[in-house]
Amino acid sequence: MPHLTVHLPEDKLAGNESELITALTEAIVGVYGEWARDLASIRLSGVPAGRFAQGGKAVDTTISLLMGVRAAAFDRPDAAEITAALAAALTDAITDVLGEDLRPGTTVELVASPQERTFVAGAPAP
Repeated sequence: MPHLTVHLPEDKLAGNESELITALTEAIVGVYGEWARDLASIRLSGVPAGRFAQGGKAVDTTISLLMGVRAAAFDRPDAAEITAALAAALTDAITDVLGEDLRPGTTVELVASPQERTFVAGAPAP
């Protein structure tokens, strides 16, 4: 179950929510396949101006994507290709919607979750 949380400047997000959700969902589906569409969970978190910093200075071009994926994905023989494809597709989705100037400050972090540590509605996820 792909879970994606995106932290981005509020002024970049405002008015682009629907288009960004669609683009991020399509990025996930483009890598995983159609089966992932209904399971893709996306949270957009707008960060007010002055609350992103890089090197001790406030910036407005930083975007952080954290994607929870099953740990088993990293054990596949094609793990390097899949993770690179996810990072590229998610970054492209951000820049396609919000602008190419955000590419250098966009970070994608894939976080592994063992199946036995993933729960939905209080029960182990299938």
